[in-house]
Amino acid sequence: MRKEIEEKAEKIKAFLEDHKVRDVMVMDLSAECSWTDCFVIGTVTSVAHLRGVVHQIWSIINELGLEVANRHKSPGDDGWELIDCGDIIIHLMSSELREFYNLEKLWKKTEQL
Repeated sequence: MRKEIEEKAEKIKAFLEDHKVRDVMVMDLSAECSWTDCFVIGTVTSVAHLRGVVHQIWSIINELGLEVANRHKSPGDDGWELIDCGDIIIHLMSSELREFYNLEKLWKKTEQL
């Protein structure tokens, strides 16, 4: 993964941790994936927490100069918000959905930063 992308992903990770998102991880997908360099995955505690974090995350995304391909006005009630920033894809998920979809296992050959 390019150094610039890694630094931006780490800043997003720190932002999410500051906003009480649990178990935040950055997964380097650059060797296995042609459409993105990394995932930032974190667990939210509730749909209200998800909405709050999504509302606040736009500040860091804009600060980092990232463009978002799929901006929604408000997150859905399903407990998962995917924010596609091209080289960085952010997954904010409820603990139930994170366990069920287990993106970490799905992409297990990747290196966790």
